[in-house]
Amino acid sequence: MISRDPDILFDAARAGSRTALARLLTYAESGGENQRATAARAYRGSSPYVVGLTGAPGAGKSTLTDRLISETLARGPFDDTGSTAVAVLCVDPSSPFSGGAILGDRIRMQEHATNDDVFIRSLATRGHLGGLSLAVPDATRVLGAVGFAVVLVETVGVGQMEVEIASTADTTVVVVNPGWGDAMQASKAGLLEIADIFVINKADRPGVRETRRDLEQMLDLGADGRWRPTIVETVASTGAGTPELYEAIEAHRRHLEAGGLEVARRERVRAELDKVLALILRSRVADLARGVAYESQLDALVAGETDPYRAAEALLESA
Repeated sequence: MISRDPDILFDAARAGSRTALARLLTYAESGGENQRATAARAYRGSSPYVVGLTGAPGAGKSTLTDRLISETLARGPFDDTGSTAVAVLCVDPSSPFSGGAILGDRIRMQEHATNDDVFIRSLATRGHLGGLSLAVPDATRVLGAVGFAVVLVETVGVGQMEVEIASTADTTVVVVNPGWGDAMQASKAGLLEIADIFVINKADRPGVRETRRDLEQMLDLGADGRWRPTIVETVASTGAGTPELYEAIEAHRRHLEAGGLEVARRERVRAELDKVLALILRSRVADLARGVAYESQLDALVAGETDPYRAAEALLESA
């Protein structure tokens, strides 16, 4: 019977137990004391290189991720740790009514299902706007702590809020299709700010030239002397362009390492800390809203004896 102790599970996962790793990731999703114990161990380990793939539904992200797994494995160790293992987190939409998720991305990655060097896990958004659950940062750190040098995070495309992937990934890949829209729409979507690499997938279809032109024009308008996002054309169904995508990711990684990867990761950890801090504060506010003192202040507010600001300050002082 597998242990429920996070420390024992980490040791087993590092020794190759996928069952132990799966339980740790469940802890990262579930909250509570197990989540905190898991995070305490995970954040003492190495941080993996995180590549985020995002874009509109139907852009071909899952198939492209599958091809990128194969390319990464074929290239050998991703960094100087010597690790050849690749992990994939597929973030799926949750139903706002039942909380259930589709969790279907792994169907497109069956080729790697029996490969000991590949671990694929679906995570549900839990209704969190932006398509990224709060568990994703913890999950990537768990994977790094047990020996994965690179983690691919494929996110559900849910519109403008999808820009949240940028706070989780070292390299952000935005996947679009030919005829995807003009540069103004791209700017509104916030893609200029978050993309390190643009992929025009399904490049065997008409409209590739126009899409590349729109992206180049958008990048020209936003040029600020920093990294200029690379544009790569792929056909994920055949694997065409995947080597070029891998090279673009490697080029961006080298750029970060030359310019201060640790500085960028410090900002990422800052964003993670802000999220957790906000979550804890929301939880405390929810606790305040269930107490007798809250009802008393509400009665006073209805009676015109106070105002919302004084009532809130009184509640915080009483906490």
